[in-house]
Order: sequence, then structure tokens, then C-alpha cells
Amino acid sequence: MKLFFRQFGTGEPVIILHGIFGSSDNWVTIGRRLGEHFSVFIPDQRNHGHSPHSPALNYYALVEDLREFIEEHALKNPVLIGHSMGGKVAMGFALDLPVLVKKLVIIDISPQSNAIRQEHLTILQAMRAVDPENVTSRQAAEDELNKWPLSGRIRQFMLKNLQRTGPGRFEWRINLKAIEDNLELIFGPIPFTGQYPGPVLVIQGGDSDYIATADRGIFSTYFPNVGFITIPGASHWINGDKPDELTNVLRDYLSGTE
Repeated sequence: MKLFFRQFGTGEPVIILHGIFGSSDNWVTIGRRLGEHFSVFIPDQRNHGHSPHSPALNYYALVEDLREFIEEHALKNPVLIGHSMGGKVAMGFALDLPVLVKKLVIIDISPQSNAIRQEHLTILQAMRAVDPENVTSRQAAEDELNKWPLSGRIRQFMLKNLQRTGPGRFEWRINLKAIEDNLELIFGPIPFTGQYPGPVLVIQGGDSDYIATADRGIFSTYFPNVGFITIPGASHWINGDKPDELTNVLRDYLSGTE
């Protein structure tokens, strides 16, 4: 599948993989900053952003999309950075094709199953409730989303998926049906075995519970060269909560000083 992507900077290749409901747009600020020293690629994963839609949404398909992306752009031993769903894609790719990955950064997700959060179900319900064919402005869509128990930050995150198709006409970029149909697979464990021996950094949000204490041992079975960093005051959505702190950690790790 040919993925839409954004690119910043020159130098050693770095790929950032967004999470569920996300897109490359959510990582532009961090991508630009890292692009001061690296060649940063941020693809929209299938069924998200500007990339094609497909009923298939599982980690085998997402890993294959990433393999094709790396081959298409002739990226030699990129660093993979993945948040949430993107973290599981990065882990799966490194386990499946370890010789192709220089370093791995996993942001606030475990290789294990994660409980489907009420917040994600509410996001789906809220987006389903907004019929873009009957929405005449972005403000009207936001007014509809305001009826749901979601933070302002999450609502703005959702609105990035609303695309104008003409005067007073909109559509959701995201493939809600594919996400809804495959939610258990996305929140399930990575379906890959083996080990990736290269360097791995796991970044946790201090206010997030997506990685349990027991998961650190699970990480070690897959990734024997793993380290952990916690960013205080950050929820699961670290790139939105603490972009400066996250950028600094990433820059230091990619430069070899962390």
C-alpha cells in the first residue's frame, strides 16, 4: 500500500509511526525539530490521514506497509519511533526484520494486550455521531463533539481527521468502520516472536497506565537491550502533553547521548 507521508530534514533516516485515530499531522512539530539533525519520515498508516483505506487493519498488514515504505524510499537502517498502535507496528517490524532497524523507540505502549479504553470507545461513538454530510462548518462539528465527555485536547485531535471536500462539505479522513471492526486486534498483543537485539528505548507517560510494571519483564524477553524513561505529568498522549520534553528525550537518544 502506498502511504502518504511528510518529510523533514536530511541525515540519517528516522520514521515516526502515529497511533490509532492519529496521523502524520500530529507529529509535525516534533518531526520538524528532529529534522534539524535527521531525515524524518512520518507516514499516515493505512485507514488514517491521507493514506488509502482497507478493511484489513492488523499488525501483519501494518508491518508489511512499513516494509514497502522503507523499500520504496530506499531507507537504510532507519530508527523507528512508534506511539501506541504505531509502537506495536514498530515492535512487530523489528522482531520480523531485525537487520533493517538501527534503533527502536516505543512510546507508551506494551507488546502485550491492552484493555480497550472507554476513551477510545467514546471517540468512536462521538465521531459516528457527527455526520459530515450534514456539517457545514468545522465549528458545527466541534459543537457536536462538545456534547461528548472528552477533553478539549482530544476533540481538537479528532477534528484533525475532518477534511473539507468543498464549500460547506466535509468528510472523515479516517476509516471508522475498519477501526471499529478491528479494535480488538489493534489492542491485542503483537503477533510476532523472536528477539530484536538492537537498542530500544521505552518512553512512558508518568500519568499513563498503558505500561504495567510487569510489562518491563515482557519487554526484556523481546528486546534484551531495552531501557526505560518516564516523562512526569504526561498522559498516554505524550506528544500533545509534553512535546518539548519528548523532543529532548528523542533528540538525545537518536544522537547517542541518552
